[in-house]
Amino acid sequence: MPNNSQTFARSEDGRSFVVADATGCALVAGSLAVIVSAQRRQLALVEERSQTSPAFLRGRMMGEVLADGIDVRAGYPFDDATVEMADAATVQTLHDTTGARLDIGVDLTPPGGPARLLPTRFNRHTFWCGQSGSGKTYALGVVLEQLIAHTALPVVVFDPNSDFVHLGELDPQASGPTADALRRRDIRVLRPHKGALLRARFTELPLPSKAAILRIDPIADREEFNELMHLSTVLSATELDDTLPHLRSSESPAQQRLGMRIENLGLLEWEVWARNQRAVTEVVAERPDATVLDLGGFSTAEQQLVVALALLDELWSRREERRPILLVIDEAHNLASPQLDSPIAVAVRERLIQIAAEGRKFGLWLLLSTQRPSKVHPGILSQCDNLALMKMSSPVDLAELGTHFGYAPAALLERSPWFRQGEALFAGGFTPAPALVAMNARITREGGTDVKVPLR
Repeated sequence: MPNNSQTFARSEDGRSFVVADATGCALVAGSLAVIVSAQRRQLALVEERSQTSPAFLRGRMMGEVLADGIDVRAGYPFDDATVEMADAATVQTLHDTTGARLDIGVDLTPPGGPARLLPTRFNRHTFWCGQSGSGKTYALGVVLEQLIAHTALPVVVFDPNSDFVHLGELDPQASGPTADALRRRDIRVLRPHKGALLRARFTELPLPSKAAILRIDPIADREEFNELMHLSTVLSATELDDTLPHLRSSESPAQQRLGMRIENLGLLEWEVWARNQRAVTEVVAERPDATVLDLGGFSTAEQQLVVALALLDELWSRREERRPILLVIDEAHNLASPQLDSPIAVAVRERLIQIAAEGRKFGLWLLLSTQRPSKVHPGILSQCDNLALMKMSSPVDLAELGTHFGYAPAALLERSPWFRQGEALFAGGFTPAPALVAMNARITREGGTDVKVPLR
């Protein structure tokens, strides 16, 4: 074995590598390294560093370093190759080769430098997770600023806590390319009671969604469902306000029961209905750069679900147009929890499961943010190819994340309980390599802040 003045590695398959004795080596889990052998330079990621003596390293090969870039498809076996820390120029070459240009923060692992994401790989579903107080919403805002400023991908934010309603309001002191670009973007905020109104149109909903809102089961309430089905033409041309008098005066018992159901549920009092206002589907169809849906101000939770269902149904019905859009669902447990059981909540969740499973090829891409992986239905979680993880103290949650996101090195997942506020692990296709990141500062206003403890 060569002496320890240098660190030596070997690889039997050109895909992974091991260093048997890493004594004195500065590389840690998450570090990028260059492995030199037989006049080849190959980029590698350290995924594990043992705490035993002598320490050993394990990791994955990431491609061959060439004069004009990095060939990420290449990998060659080697024996007794020297290992050195990747320098800033090599990291920049990796960013240039992969197209990583969304500047989100600072890489906390050697060799350090800027942390960047690949805008092109938001064409995969993304899971964003972190316990309360981790800085999850603030950090998500940093990424959304970059996406809106530096891509032409329309973004729709489902915002239940009014955290993103100021996404178009820049710090007056903000300058630079991102700030300049954001000032030119079309960012719209739809709210329940002021400004541009957040509304849905009952007449535009498909029959199953109308039945879900009316809590009509096709079998248990077969007569009413059948009547609803036969009234579909009428209900596609008139609002509920105009339909109810017809149902009340009808000689059909089923229609009368349908009218009573509408009255008993208080549907006509819901402020969500568009009536003579524009519906959310019409606004999003104009494809502004970003549309924030401020869901939290409705008088009932069901109305939040109506907005989500109306938009998701419309996007799914037009999926063959293949017009890309990113659907950002903050506090995703409100729409995607496996525990939701009301008919309308189930309808929303089932549509999200369908989009997660089949929407990617149509340009319907999800970004779901929540506190714990168990809060999102596994049929959605399992379809996510990108992971952003902030502070997470629960061993059970970390184990579940390790099961779903095998591309995230276990040694980096294990560091999550010690993340400071605003620190995150990014892994998956939208980052050149798994990275621990200290997030940049926002340049737009954050809508939500913690309530402070009153002091005497």
